[in-house]
Amino acid sequence: MTASNENQQAFNAAELSRIIEMAWEDRTPFEAIEAQFNLSETEVIQLMRKSLKDRSFRLWRQRTSGRATKHQKLRPKDVLRAYCPTQYKSKNK
Repeated sequence: MTASNENQQAFNAAELSRIIEMAWEDRTPFEAIEAQFNLSETEVIQLMRKSLKDRSFRLWRQRTSGRATKHQKLRPKDVLRAYCPTQYKSKNK
């Protein structure tokens, strides 16, 4: 068993769901996933391949490949956050 398989098996359903959600988010870089869940970009790709249907995985790879906001080094200097300000709306409004 590889280290990436051990990492993937250690996640509960909520953590796995959050990793997938973060991977789909345009403004969340792979480095943020690595910092929070200790998964490299390669391990995230493996997890997504295993967790998604084939078509969904291909759509995700097409969407994330070459996207500057998914890689901290490629992001414009003015992008300082990992999410859009309207993404997490308060229920009190």
